[in-house]
Amino acid sequence: MHLRYGLILLLLFCFSLTAHSQTRDYWQQRVEYEMEIEMNAPDNQFTGTQKLTYHNNSPDTLRRVFYHLYFNAFQPGSMMDKRSRTIEDPDSRVRDRIYHLSEDQIGYHRIRSMNQDGESVDYRVDGTIMEVELDEPILPGASTVFQMEFESQVPLQIRRSGWKNREGVEFSMTQWYPKISEYDHEGWHPNPYVGREFHGVFGSFDVKIKIDSSYVMGATGNLQNPQQIGHGYQDPGTAVNRPGSDKLTWHWKADNVHDFAWGADPDFTHTTAQVPGGPMLHFFYQTDPVAANVSSGSRQDSLKAYWERLPEFTVKSFQFMNKHFGKYPYEKFSVIQGGDGGMEYPMATLITGNRSERSLVGVTVHELVHMWYHTVLANNESRFPWMDEGFTTYASALVTEHLYGERDFPHSGAYGSYYRIVEDGEEEALDTHADHFVTNRAYGVASYSKGAVFLNQLRYVIGPEAFDRGMKRYFETWKFKHPTGRDFLRVMEKESGMVLDWYYEYFIETTKTIDYGIETVVGKGDSTFVTLKREDLMPMPIDVLVEYSDGSKQQFYIPLRIMRGEKPNETPGIERAVLPDWPWVYPSYTFGIPEAPESISRITIDPTGRMADVNRENNVFEMEEATRVFETK
Repeated sequence: MHLRYGLILLLLFCFSLTAHSQTRDYWQQRVEYEMEIEMNAPDNQFTGTQKLTYHNNSPDTLRRVFYHLYFNAFQPGSMMDKRSRTIEDPDSRVRDRIYHLSEDQIGYHRIRSMNQDGESVDYRVDGTIMEVELDEPILPGASTVFQMEFESQVPLQIRRSGWKNREGVEFSMTQWYPKISEYDHEGWHPNPYVGREFHGVFGSFDVKIKIDSSYVMGATGNLQNPQQIGHGYQDPGTAVNRPGSDKLTWHWKADNVHDFAWGADPDFTHTTAQVPGGPMLHFFYQTDPVAANVSSGSRQDSLKAYWERLPEFTVKSFQFMNKHFGKYPYEKFSVIQGGDGGMEYPMATLITGNRSERSLVGVTVHELVHMWYHTVLANNESRFPWMDEGFTTYASALVTEHLYGERDFPHSGAYGSYYRIVEDGEEEALDTHADHFVTNRAYGVASYSKGAVFLNQLRYVIGPEAFDRGMKRYFETWKFKHPTGRDFLRVMEKESGMVLDWYYEYFIETTKTIDYGIETVVGKGDSTFVTLKREDLMPMPIDVLVEYSDGSKQQFYIPLRIMRGEKPNETPGIERAVLPDWPWVYPSYTFGIPEAPESISRITIDPTGRMADVNRENNVFEMEEATRVFETK
C-alpha cells in the first residue's frame, strides 16, 4: 500500500511539473510609491522623500535596479538636447532651446540619499538614468523597500514638463519624480529620455504635495482631503476647513496606474461633469486674458465658451468608448491646461487650451482615448509606440465621427499620411523602437498613421464583426498587463479563426507595400475573365466589386491561402462569390465572371478603400474604355 501511494504521488508531482513547464504563467512587477513633496514655487524647485516598495514577481534574481530621472534631460549637452540639435527634422517645440537654458531654467534631480531596507546602497547617475547596485539581491517572489531623499528643479517648459508654458500655466508636472524602470520578460528598460515614449510599472501611488494655498491642482488619482483643500473639490454646499497656513498639502492616492502627473496654477478655473455610469470629469483652465496670452477680450470670451462646452463633448466621448472598446475602470479623469500640446497620463491629460473649439475637442478626445491604450493596457510605448498612438488615432477618428456626424471615411487622414511617406521614400518599419527612428516624421507617421491603418486594414482582413469583438476582448484580456503586439494578434486570431502572423510580419516588421492591379479583362462568349496582378511584395486577400450595366452588383472574394480562413460577407445585400484561395507566391490570379463583357460596366479592387494599396490607379477597370475581346487562336 505504501509503495502504491508513493507511486501515485510521484506521478502527480511529475504531471504538475510537466503542466507547469508547458504553460508559462504571465507575470509582472508591482510597485507602491509613497512620496512627500514640498514645493518652492517662486524658485521652481522642490524637495522630496520617496518610499518605494518593490515586488519582484519575476522568476529572476535582481542584483541592480534602474531609475528614470527625466528632469536631467533639460540640461545643455544632454542626450535629448543633442538629439534635437542633430536630427534631420527637429521638433519645433524643442530645437536648440535646451542648449540655451540658464542655470535657473534647467531641470535636475539630485539624489541626497538612497537606502534599501534601511541600509545605504551605492548608485550612479548617468544622464537621465540612475543605476543602483544592490547589496541584497531581490529574489524571485520577494519584496524590498527603497527609500530616497532628493531635491529637484523644474525646467522652463519645453517638452511636456516644466514651469510657465507658452500659455502662462505655472506648473506642468509630468515625468517629474525619480521613477523606477520597468523589468519584464525582456529584461530592464532603462531607456535614456530623448523626448519620445514611456514604459512604467503598475502599482499604487500615495502622494502628498505641499504648495502655496493659491494654487489649484489637477492630478492623477483621487484627492483624500477635499474638505481641507477646497478649490472646487469640497462637497457641494459644505464649508472648507483649511489649516491655518499659507501652504496646503494635497494628498492623492491612485491604484493600478503606472505613472502620476499633475498640473497647478493660481488662475485655474475648476469645473466638473459626471459621465452617467462612469467617471467624474474635472476640467482646469485659465480665464485670465494675461495669463492665457490672449490679446482681445472677444477672443478670450470665445475660449471661455469653448472650455464651458468641452465637458459635454467629453462625456459623450467616454460613453462611446465605454460602449465600443471596453469600460473605463477608474472613478475620475482630469483635463488640465498645460504642457506643450497634448499628452496623456493615467487618469489625466495636459493639453494646451488656446485653440478653436474643434481643435480643443479633438485634442481632448485623442488624449482621453489614450486612457484605454496608454493607461489601462499600457504596452511598452517605447518598444511598440504604434500600439498606443496608432490604436488611439484609430479610435479617436471614430469618436470624432460620432460627435460631429458621419463622414465618408474617418481614417482618410491616416491613410493619406502613410501614402505620402511611402511615395517620398522615407518610411521606416513600424517595428522600430520609438527612440531610434531616423526622423521625427517617420516616427510620427509610423506610430500614429500607419498604426491606425494597421487596425482598419485588419478589420478589412477579418471582417467588422470579428474585429469589433476582438477589440473588446483585447481590452478585457490584457488590461493592466502590458501586452505586446503578438498578444494583440493572438486575440484577433482567436476571434476570427484565421492565421494572421503573415499580416503582422509584413505590415509591422517590414516596409513592404501593397499594390494590386487589374491586368487584363478578356471576354469569351457569355463569360468574362479577369486577371489580377500583385504588383508589389505584400500579399492580401482581395475584394472585387463587379458593377453591371443594369445597375446590379456582385462581390468576388479571394482569400489568401496562408490565412487558413475567410471573412463573412460584409454586404449581405450584395451577392458574394467566394473564389479559391490565392497562394501568395503566385504574382497573378485569373477568375471568371459568368456574364458577357457588354453586360459589365466597372470592376473595382477593394471598393471600400480599406486596403492600404499604394497605387489605386490600377484598381478600377472601366469596361467601356478598355474591354478587348478574346480571340481564339
